[in-house]
Amino acid sequence: MWQRLKSMLIKEFIQVFRNPRMRIILFLPPLVQLLVFGYAANTDIRNISLGVYDLDHTPESREMTEHFASSGYFRIVEKPKSPLEMRRRIDEGRISAALQINSGFARQLRTRQGTMVQIVVDGTDSNTASVVMAYAQRIVAEYSRQILVQRIFSLPNIPDEMKRPFFVKGGIEVESRAFFNPNLESRNFYVPGIMAFLIMLVTLLLTCMAIVREREIGTMEQLIVSPIRPFELILGKTIPFAIIGYIDVLIVTLVGVFWFEVPIRGSILLLLAATTIYLLSSLGIGLFISTISHTQQQAMMTMFFFFVPAILLSGFVFPIANMPPIVQYLTYANPLRYFLVIIRGIFLKGSGFDILWPQMLALAVLGGIVFTFSSLRFRKRME
Repeated sequence: MWQRLKSMLIKEFIQVFRNPRMRIILFLPPLVQLLVFGYAANTDIRNISLGVYDLDHTPESREMTEHFASSGYFRIVEKPKSPLEMRRRIDEGRISAALQINSGFARQLRTRQGTMVQIVVDGTDSNTASVVMAYAQRIVAEYSRQILVQRIFSLPNIPDEMKRPFFVKGGIEVESRAFFNPNLESRNFYVPGIMAFLIMLVTLLLTCMAIVREREIGTMEQLIVSPIRPFELILGKTIPFAIIGYIDVLIVTLVGVFWFEVPIRGSILLLLAATTIYLLSSLGIGLFISTISHTQQQAMMTMFFFFVPAILLSGFVFPIANMPPIVQYLTYANPLRYFLVIIRGIFLKGSGFDILWPQMLALAVLGGIVFTFSSLRFRKRME
């Protein structure tokens, strides 16, 4: 048995690495895709193009504008002269938001009257618009707080030691702290997810294409009539791709940690153990696709028919909690859902087996069912 399996493994490795292009495809595309998606999948909004329509032209209005410019979120690129010009600049896409300061802004501040500024945001992208509005409201609130502090400390005939308690009394001050990702860098959230679906993509592609290729070139019949047993053929076809999957895991992990500086706080051994269970599912799905496909083109189309919904139903793009209940039930059959929790827990939280065992158990059960069913179907096709 071991000799036959060894011969099968050697044959598969020779067949995979015999083509120089295949050697490049196995390792370079995942690396390139990780770099591209790692930079593209970023929801942090910086350098928002801002237009300032200042009708007051006072030191106070210029100070307000400076608060926006120095915040790190906004970049002043236009100073429209009229509301019509401000609207045109937004329509043309030259600015994403506009700050309008009405005349009398400084006078109302000096006389301690209430005043307001207007923020006009391009709402084409609702998510981006809501983030921009939140940034603007935070900056205006900070400026308002600064004015209030200056006003209180300028009150006459009140000792300084009494002004601070007067200012603090009755107020609620929020102090926030984000665990595991203190700077709220979206890259730390997305890069581990990108690593998870790249591993699935590579192993799915290799498994379903390799077996179908044997059928297309006519060598599958030779394998069937050979002394090798069906389960030995299955192992010989899947083990090499599992090893390649492990190598890709190490490559993308090194790039994620040292290039994108994503922290890895958990155990590398636990990550490899979880990857083993994860590969069981992806290889089983690839094996199943190979049993229902007759050509490499069919296998490719079927693989993408599964892969794209798997990404959408994994929680990588859209939160699972926001999906309709019937769709949420479908996500339980998606191995990518569980592995995303595992890989993010290991990278960002440093979670151990005591925390991640429910996801690993679900992934093991799902992988065992998928791989067993696919193996039996593949064995039946051979017989």
